[in-house]
Amino acid sequence: MKKDMTCIVCPIGCQMTIEEKADGTYEVTGNSCKRGPKYAINEMTNPTRVIPTTVVIENAMLPRLPVKTAEPIPKGQIFDAMAVINQVVVKAPIKTGDVVIKNLLNLGIDVVATRTMDKC
Repeated sequence: MKKDMTCIVCPIGCQMTIEEKADGTYEVTGNSCKRGPKYAINEMTNPTRVIPTTVVIENAMLPRLPVKTAEPIPKGQIFDAMAVINQVVVKAPIKTGDVVIKNLLNLGIDVVATRTMDKC
């Protein structure tokens, strides 16, 4: 299997090609830095993403609190994760880094606040 992709690890944005060989190894071409092959292989074998989103917050100056997963989660579980995140309602005050959801989908990954919001 062969796939073309744009690397997003650094600002260069290399156009890379990754090809799976018959022995199960991968060959990556087109990268300018050492981090490109690791990114390409991960994208091919186990793509993950950090989810930035918002949750409802009560008693704050804004109606929604920005949050994100503390680490990337498997791409195939994003919709399940959003179903859980969309049910959450928190109360102010909240500080940046506070855990909003512990152990999302039993992945061992928390959802954390990315903004401080005081009570209003």
